[in-house]
Amino acid sequence: MTALIPYAILGLILIVAVILAMGLINMMRGGSPNRSQTLMRWRVIAQFIAVLAMVAALYFFGR
Repeated sequence: MTALIPYAILGLILIVAVILAMGLINMMRGGSPNRSQTLMRWRVIAQFIAVLAMVAALYFFGR
């Protein structure tokens, strides 16, 4: 179980990076501002979950 924790955290970080890239690409192409705003809100939520997972992993499995 503990061997999967780093992969789960890496997956969460990649999700944050993908959402960030999608938002930036949308802004650079002059896409809908509402879509960029929605993507940035989702990025903040995903980033919060990723940070929470990192802190939990350090708390429960750190030395």
